[in-house]
Amino acid sequence: MRPPFAPVPVEPSAASLEALMHDGRRVRMLRRCLEDVDDGLRPVVDLTRPYVEGRHLLPRDGRFLLVGNHTQAGSPEVVLISHFVRRELGRRVRVLAERQIAQMRGAAADFVDAYGGVLGHPDTAGELMENGETVLVFPGGAREIAKFKGEEYSLRWHGRSGFARVAIANAYSIVPVALVGGDDVYRSVVTRDSPIGRATLAVADRLTGRSDMAPPLIRGIGPTLIPRPQRMYLRFGAPIDTSAPVGTPATTWEQDVKLTVQSAVEQALDDLLAIRKTDPFRALNPLSWRSAVTPAAVGS
Repeated sequence: MRPPFAPVPVEPSAASLEALMHDGRRVRMLRRCLEDVDDGLRPVVDLTRPYVEGRHLLPRDGRFLLVGNHTQAGSPEVVLISHFVRRELGRRVRVLAERQIAQMRGAAADFVDAYGGVLGHPDTAGELMENGETVLVFPGGAREIAKFKGEEYSLRWHGRSGFARVAIANAYSIVPVALVGGDDVYRSVVTRDSPIGRATLAVADRLTGRSDMAPPLIRGIGPTLIPRPQRMYLRFGAPIDTSAPVGTPATTWEQDVKLTVQSAVEQALDDLLAIRKTDPFRALNPLSWRSAVTPAAVGS
């Protein structure tokens, strides 16, 4: 799921970047407001002390594809990745969004546009890359948000290698990025194969034809839907070169790149989970603020 953008054709052709961005007057004004808000929120973001590694690894020219994991909360990864890329490079991230988001209308569409969101389709991604934009994608899509108990911080990228194909075609490096914390803001109550879980899948399939996106039964603090305070742990990995070795079949290389990126994200998630386990500030307890685990200076 990605941020702002305006509605675009369901099957976009090679349109101009300007057409993709729908940069009307209202959208430009809203974008300036959002950027001011983002700048103004820096002290608030810093107060929660998100653990951030690897910003120094981001290619300085901004020509790279960020590939990350979606979490149960859905938005922390989008907001924090975009925030820290802009903070490091001064660039706005273009987020590839689910079709349902891309087809929004009215004020919601203006907000998505202003935030940089565009339809998650190979044609739009390719157009953005031709124009040297920084792009963010979550291969698992919305189905990676709908996690049942026991599926926290797991990737659901089955059959999703289009991001590798478009990066290879446009000579874009891929920066794996992982976020831990978002799957603990809310907790799923039942497993996917439990009676309630199976019933939820059946209802979702009947109503939408997408059982893989069935919303799980969740809770926040105690039995409520009040979000659980959680520190966020973010890692930007080393860029992965997508240049194919001579003689390697295109389909083979596409799968190799996809698996390499997936492995890098999974390893980063494991590492961040281990780091969080020893962090006394993981629940944002103000008494532990000064004892919060911090990354090495080079990766901060």
